Amino acid sequence: MTSSNDNLNSKISDVTDISKPWDKNNQAWWDWYVSLADNDVKEDEIINADPLPDIAIPSDDEVVSELAEPYHLADDQINFFKKNGFIKLKKVFSPGAVLKLRAELINLLKEEFKVDPDKEAHDRFLSLEMIWPDNPILRAYVLSPRLGQISADLLEVPAVRLYHDNVLAKQAGCGRTPWHFDDHHFPLDTNDVVTAWAPAQPIPLEMGPLSFAYPLDVHELVNAVTFEKTGTGYDRGVSDIFSKNNVSVNETPFELGEVSFHHNLNFHTASRNRTNRSRVALANTYYRDGARVVNAPTMVSGDWQKFMPNVKPGDVAASPLNPICWPVKDKS
Repeated sequence: MTSSNDNLNSKISDVTDISKPWDKNNQAWWDWYVSLADNDVKEDEIINADPLPDIAIPSDDEVVSELAEPYHLADDQINFFKKNGFIKLKKVFSPGAVLKLRAELINLLKEEFKVDPDKEAHDRFLSLEMIWPDNPILRAYVLSPRLGQISADLLEVPAVRLYHDNVLAKQAGCGRTPWHFDDHHFPLDTNDVVTAWAPAQPIPLEMGPLSFAYPLDVHELVNAVTFEKTGTGYDRGVSDIFSKNNVSVNETPFELGEVSFHHNLNFHTASRNRTNRSRVALANTYYRDGARVVNAPTMVSGDWQKFMPNVKPGDVAASPLNPICWPVKDKS
């Protein structure tokens, strides 16, 4: 005979059991994931975003050349990242390279979703992944030696590979992104993982910039909060603990050309987009060469085998879709 307690425990375990692999597509994953955010706040009126600057757009060759040039990091910047798990760096991209990126990403989103992300189907979080193999100009942004070098320098590792690219468009009115850290998402046996989050336009506070909790070890405060695959309990639990412990949060605008880099253990979130323009970003994740896939990826890792075809749990994570982005191979 089944008791009421048995039934309750079964329901609790079903809510928290994330062991099964994800069995839907990437956009369905994002639709699910943003549903976990607590949005029980009064939604402010949508405001008009400032016009994008009218500047010259570089050629493809000029972008490739720009993104191959090194970006010098000072010791204090590397130390800041090590302590806090994130850093925002200005002028990683030129203004023209940013607007060229945005135009390309908007075209890809239009083609995929049959809507103009800036004008139609508001309130949704749109996403595309693995765009670089079939798009030469996006390949320059994703496999950029500059981003690879910055990532390797911040992680203090000799070489980094690409995990995947990720086109993220938070449309006008779309609500919060829940508190999370990316360690849940990447089925890798290393913490030498960093995501370069490159906005494709300036991001004022009203547009919902990525926000980072720091220092890095605040993730230890929420180890006891159980991730739930339905409802907003996890997001609220993390938020409550951060509030009770006076955890610092960096929520600041992004200038044109500014790129953030966050560690896979860094907790981050983003507010609602209260402007009439989509907040578009390209997020590329890089990891230490030599890392392996964990033995038991979960549903939170999404369609990870799409990013590492023919790589099995326990294997070295090094498929043809995970090229070394730094150091650059000598072509001579």
